[in-house]
Amino acid sequence: MDNTVIDRLLADLKSSSETCREAASRELWRLWFHQKGSSGMEILEQAQAFLQAGRVDQAELILNQLIQDQPDFAEAWNRRAVLCYLQGRHRQSLSDCQQVVALNPVHFGAIHGMGLCYAALGEYLPAIQAFRRALEIQPYALTNQKMILECTARLS
Repeated sequence: MDNTVIDRLLADLKSSSETCREAASRELWRLWFHQKGSSGMEILEQAQAFLQAGRVDQAELILNQLIQDQPDFAEAWNRRAVLCYLQGRHRQSLSDCQQVVALNPVHFGAIHGMGLCYAALGEYLPAIQAFRRALEIQPYALTNQKMILECTARLS
């Protein structure tokens, strides 16, 4: 991926313009999903279709194979993290989110996902740290601000 483009989009996430932030967010997601071209994107779409049809095992098999074939495809790890989170497998989801961030340190979705996993596990301090880290990338993301407040309240 072109770092100049990524840097511009990351700067746009901090814009006072909501339209600018939303466009930057959409473009980052598009780049991440298309990291491995149309073939990678098609496999992600196939896994998502299985997930939406309630065929979770089939979706996970596809994502596992994609990760095995292309271990540097951050979005494949992220999609599996989402699948695991939805199944209540928070430790595995957290591990996958950490792998996404190792591959793509600015993946605000995976960083947010780490916060969600920590919160679900009752580990509120690391959750707050993850949500703060996500806010550094997306300072206007209200969901991260809300989750920081919720986790802070649970610490009391």
